[in-house]
Amino acid sequence: QFHKALCDIAGNEGAVHRCSIYNSKEAGSKLNQMLEMGSSQPWQQALEVVTGKPEMDATAILDYFAPLQAYLDEQNKGQQCGW
Repeated sequence: QFHKALCDIAGNEGAVHRCSIYNSKEAGSKLNQMLEMGSSQPWQQALEVVTGKPEMDATAILDYFAPLQAYLDEQNKGQQCGW
């Protein structure tokens, strides 16, 4: 979720798993702002600094792993999984 938010700040328009925030002053500044909090604040506040909301959301990790999920779905098509 942190990475996705920083990619959005950096202006990434592509897939999140290919995003790099390298050389983005805006993303670096936001990351630094969050890291400066250290352990003095609850992690929810650090999350809110970067993402704009204090709640965790699994959407970012699902987006990140979507290409892998599509590949695995294709590879496992017609296969019986489980016991």
